[in-house]
Amino acid sequence: MARKTALAAWIGSALEYYDFFIYGTAAALVFNKVFFPATAPATGTLLALATFGVGYLARPLGAFVLGHIGDRFGRKKVLVFTLLLMGLATFAVGCLPTYGSVGVLAPVLLVVLRLLQGLSASGEQAGANSMSLEHAPEHRRAYFTSFTLSGTQAGQILATAVFLPVAALPQDDLLTWGWRVPFWCSAVVVVVGLVIRRRIDETTAFKRAKAAKLPVVTLFRNHWADVLRVVLAASVASVSTIFSVYSLSYGVNTIGLSRTSMLWVGVLANVVALAAIPLLAGLSDRIGRKPVFLAGCGACAILIFPYLWSISIGAYGLVLALGILMSGVAYSAINGIWPSLYGEMFSTEVRLSGMAIGTQFGFLLAGFAPSVVSAIGSGRDGWTAVAIFTAAVCAMSAAAISTARETFRRPTEQLGQPVRERFAPAAVQQA
Repeated sequence: MARKTALAAWIGSALEYYDFFIYGTAAALVFNKVFFPATAPATGTLLALATFGVGYLARPLGAFVLGHIGDRFGRKKVLVFTLLLMGLATFAVGCLPTYGSVGVLAPVLLVVLRLLQGLSASGEQAGANSMSLEHAPEHRRAYFTSFTLSGTQAGQILATAVFLPVAALPQDDLLTWGWRVPFWCSAVVVVVGLVIRRRIDETTAFKRAKAAKLPVVTLFRNHWADVLRVVLAASVASVSTIFSVYSLSYGVNTIGLSRTSMLWVGVLANVVALAAIPLLAGLSDRIGRKPVFLAGCGACAILIFPYLWSISIGAYGLVLALGILMSGVAYSAINGIWPSLYGEMFSTEVRLSGMAIGTQFGFLLAGFAPSVVSAIGSGRDGWTAVAIFTAAVCAMSAAAISTARETFRRPTEQLGQPVRERFAPAAVQQA
């Protein structure tokens, strides 16, 4: 069952985040010309990247709603709903009229659909992570839970790979019909994903747990400090959005590197991440969650400087090598561990709510990070400010996790329990 659930989480997350990430690629390469053509080029790029961040605005609200449903009625219901909503919203983006056809209505509709994507994403990873963790053997929880994030990387590979032939089209074809094709492919995503997700069994841990009538109330009464830790720690996802969205826009639109070359950096980094994520998660099953996660934060904070510098001087060989090292290896030490690290902070009856609410508020910063750093680090030499911002976020995340409990050796049924409750039965028996 652990393998079946991990595989289902991997495939489902890959399909779900294919939809989510093709929007980021299109925002970096196309949307400034399709939906904001009347503005100056730099302003159009900034507005396009801001629509990418808008999707993260709906995620905190969705976390409360879908967290309640998942902890009250089951993880499976959340996973089916999120995939269906994401696929339909993404397909609709590909059908939108352009600014030249309907004027300001075009970007308005774009923002509405992006909000629906964000609502879907708010429960996706928390639901898949909760289900994988609760099905996993106790000594391999990080390994099995990491397949959700490995699937997310696969979705990013698919999203970028689909754009490779599209980006190579003549400019006129790209801006008229070419950019729509990746979005239309989400129709296939919905059908395949629903077939897979409907076959997943609910977890034994959830069936045994006494569901709270209001899981969010229980969560903030008993786990408010852990929710705050997850919020601060999850902001480190800014590394991913700055790498996949900002650096792509910076390299292509500011420095003049080719679209195809920069897209290949993302593809190869994510291919490496597919192997690195489960390996590093397995390492944390042996030495602990915190050492691996903190090492990833430190490495990303350092590597972001030479990576952005190499883009600024147009040294593509360095861009490729440093991009793979930072995103494919260093960030995988974060991505592979956080599903188990965050999930193990909470008890079963509030686990999905705790992970969803904590991560989505943290991801809110990550969603707007590309537009924020584009504003503070504009121009060819603005990469230094962007690197400092990224390193500061990594430091904040590391500081939050350094105060967390180590959980890799704790039995699943005791996760999220206060220390006094965990040792109470033994104390009573001894007396």
